[in-house]
Amino acid sequence: MSCKPITFCNVSLDTFKYMKKKLQDTDIHIPPGNKGELSWAGIVADFEWDGKSKLTIKITEKPLFISCDVAAYKIKKFVIECHGS
Repeated sequence: MSCKPITFCNVSLDTFKYMKKKLQDTDIHIPPGNKGELSWAGIVADFEWDGKSKLTIKITEKPLFISCDVAAYKIKKFVIECHGS
């Protein structure tokens, strides 16, 4: 089951690089470049950063016991934490 895309504005290059590094540091494979697929804990998501400031994340697969709202909340929390760093 796919969820609604989540779009973030004002994501700088430094923030985008920081998010990728933080995920890689927790052994989550992040493909090189500005778009791709990542997976963790049964959740699969596509991401795309426009190279300027817009980051879009779309959950394409998730366990039945996790709602789209809960998954989106966790993603939003992660992005906000990284944006502040």
